[in-house]
Amino acid sequence: MTSPFASVVLVSPALPAMLPAAAWPVLRSAEAVYAAADLPEDTRSALDAKAAPDPATLRTQRGVVLVAASTRDPGAAALVEAGATVIGGPVPALVRAAEVMDRLRSPGGCPWDAVQTHESLRQYLVEETYELLDAIEHGDREALREELGDVLLQVLFHARVATEHEGDPFGIDDVAEALVAKLVGRHPHVFTDAEKVRTAEHQQVRWEELKQAEKRRESIVDGIAFGQPAAALAGKLGQRTGRAGLPFDLFPPGDDEGSKLFRLAAAARRAGLDPEDALRVVAKAFAADVRAAERAARDAGLDPATLDAEGWRRCWPLPRR
Repeated sequence: MTSPFASVVLVSPALPAMLPAAAWPVLRSAEAVYAAADLPEDTRSALDAKAAPDPATLRTQRGVVLVAASTRDPGAAALVEAGATVIGGPVPALVRAAEVMDRLRSPGGCPWDAVQTHESLRQYLVEETYELLDAIEHGDREALREELGDVLLQVLFHARVATEHEGDPFGIDDVAEALVAKLVGRHPHVFTDAEKVRTAEHQQVRWEELKQAEKRRESIVDGIAFGQPAAALAGKLGQRTGRAGLPFDLFPPGDDEGSKLFRLAAAARRAGLDPEDALRVVAKAFAADVRAAERAARDAGLDPATLDAEGWRRCWPLPRR
């Protein structure tokens, strides 16, 4: 039986080709199926839906279905106001996040978001990454969840900006597709009948081999991010050259501090230690000792700003065991 009432079927702007399961019986029994102005042409064509009439005309019709991407569409809003049934399916949170980012960046969204570029967003990506590292180091689960979201925002933001490039536009779906292809291609032992990898160390070696072949790099140092912190960069160079068999005696030989630091960081990474993390742990412990000494000075009625070398030594905490 045809329903005497109108219905509004909502699809996700990010996944307009996916209709809610509950919509299909209503679509089959509808007197007419209309497409809202915000529905992509491919979806309208697949549904063989007519372009929706003006909202006033639409409100007078019964037993019709309007397929829209949002109740903000004038026709959808008119039908909802008139008491139409709204049918929508659950939208995955990642899809909703992409939709929110798109809304913020689009006309009528956030003025600040609208003017950002890949270059202007660089500082925030770095800051959010370090805040995530802090959450990991402190074992703070609540902060970890929040900071992961902030890093995800940066990915969504950059992908949304990339859709506007005149020469080579791409979006979050293209980013995800490339990631899937990379993960599958570099794990043939999981997704094909290739030789099985038994250890994490073996997998790391295979990953680098596959990456080298895939990108057709001419040098073992191609692909290293030279913009990363210096200790991490030296460590990465030490690791990459170590896999190629480059000997320690070819490391920078100078007695200047830079050469010494390079040798320490590169050798540490070859030994399986992350020099950036190791240095950060020591730096944070040192900062904690400074704070402890300042507290001790205040407890003794002293102003930490007036401490001389002997004063600092007297207030310094006992060495950790």
